[in-house]
Amino acid sequence: MYWTLELASHLEDAPWPATRDELIDYAIRSGSPLEVIENLQAMEDEGESYEAIDDIWPDYPRKDDFLFNEDEY
Repeated sequence: MYWTLELASHLEDAPWPATRDELIDYAIRSGSPLEVIENLQAMEDEGESYEAIDDIWPDYPRKDDFLFNEDEY
Protein backbone atom coordinates (compact mmCIF):
# COMPACT_ATOMS: atom_id res chain seq x y z
CA MET A 1 0.00 0.00 0.00
CA TYR A 2 1.34 3.40 -0.94
CA TRP A 3 -0.11 6.88 -0.99
CA THR A 4 0.82 9.81 -3.15
CA LEU A 5 -0.58 13.34 -3.11
CA GLU A 6 -2.54 12.59 -6.25
CA LEU A 7 -4.11 9.43 -4.83
CA ALA A 8 -4.90 10.98 -1.45
CA SER A 9 -6.47 14.03 -3.10
CA HIS A 10 -9.32 11.79 -4.28
CA LEU A 11 -10.37 11.37 -0.64
CA GLU A 12 -10.22 15.03 0.41
CA ASP A 13 -13.95 15.51 -0.16
CA ALA A 14 -14.96 12.17 1.38
CA PRO A 15 -17.73 12.29 4.00
CA TRP A 16 -15.55 12.34 7.12
CA PRO A 17 -15.76 10.69 9.62
CA ALA A 18 -16.09 7.43 7.74
CA THR A 19 -15.34 3.74 8.14
CA ARG A 20 -13.13 1.83 5.74
CA ASP A 21 -16.16 0.40 3.92
CA GLU A 22 -17.72 3.85 3.57
CA LEU A 23 -14.47 5.19 2.12
CA ILE A 24 -14.27 2.31 -0.36
CA ASP A 25 -17.88 2.98 -1.40
CA TYR A 26 -17.13 6.70 -1.78
CA ALA A 27 -14.01 5.99 -3.84
CA ILE A 28 -15.95 3.72 -6.20
CA ARG A 29 -18.87 6.15 -6.59
CA SER A 30 -16.61 9.16 -7.16
CA GLY A 31 -14.56 7.41 -9.85
CA SER A 32 -11.29 7.29 -7.94
CA PRO A 33 -8.41 5.38 -9.55
CA LEU A 34 -8.12 1.68 -8.84
CA GLU A 35 -5.00 2.31 -6.73
CA VAL A 36 -7.05 4.32 -4.21
CA ILE A 37 -9.59 1.50 -3.86
CA GLU A 38 -6.83 -1.11 -3.55
CA ASN A 39 -5.10 0.96 -0.84
CA LEU A 40 -8.32 1.24 1.12
CA GLN A 41 -9.01 -2.49 0.78
CA ALA A 42 -5.48 -3.26 2.03
CA MET A 43 -6.13 -1.40 5.29
CA GLU A 44 -7.04 -3.52 8.31
CA ASP A 45 -10.75 -3.25 9.03
CA GLU A 46 -11.10 -2.82 12.76
CA GLY A 47 -14.52 -1.23 12.47
CA GLU A 48 -13.13 2.11 13.53
CA SER A 49 -14.13 5.42 12.06
CA TYR A 50 -11.51 7.64 10.45
CA GLU A 51 -11.81 11.37 11.15
CA ALA A 52 -9.71 12.63 8.21
CA ILE A 53 -7.14 11.62 5.61
CA ASP A 54 -4.50 12.12 8.33
CA ASP A 55 -5.78 8.99 10.07
CA ILE A 56 -5.10 6.97 6.93
CA TRP A 57 -1.90 8.66 5.83
CA PRO A 58 -0.29 10.45 8.81
CA ASP A 59 2.27 12.18 6.59
CA TYR A 60 -0.39 13.83 4.41
CA PRO A 61 0.83 17.38 3.84
CA ARG A 62 -1.46 20.20 4.87
CA LYS A 63 -1.59 23.78 3.70
CA ASP A 64 0.64 24.78 6.63
CA ASP A 65 3.38 22.45 5.40
CA PHE A 66 4.09 24.58 2.36
CA LEU A 67 6.26 27.66 2.62
CA PHE A 68 4.65 30.21 0.42
CA ASN A 69 3.13 33.57 1.11
CA GLU A 70 -0.55 33.69 0.10
CA ASP A 71 -0.52 37.49 0.29
CA GLU A 72 1.73 37.61 -2.78
CA TYR A 73 -0.93 36.03 -4.99
